[in-house]
Amino acid sequence: MDGQKRNNLNTSKGMETLMLQKTGQPNALNYFGIRQLSVAPPHFEYITLKQNYNLEDAIAKWITNNLKSRFFIGKKVSLDKENSVSTMINLGFEDPKELSYFMLACPLLKY
Repeated sequence: MDGQKRNNLNTSKGMETLMLQKTGQPNALNYFGIRQLSVAPPHFEYITLKQNYNLEDAIAKWITNNLKSRFFIGKKVSLDKENSVSTMINLGFEDPKELSYFMLACPLLKY
């Protein structure tokens, strides 16, 4: 199969979510649908972010395109800097290196 046809197959809607953007390699966790977890495991490394409009979906998309291992995104209620109750985004990574990379490289955290 020539390169043009292969690129067309890889960029189709279904394959786009299964492939890593950087390497073009398929991710088995995406294929089996077990990459984004719905329950927060205790062995993950966590960070809490202030919730802004549509930030949760944008972060999930960025993680899917740029990182490899499993992750958790959920909401939690906690106190903010002014000691008022607010809804926060609880974000956890299975690999601590990916948490560090996320904090340094994700452009969504600058706003």
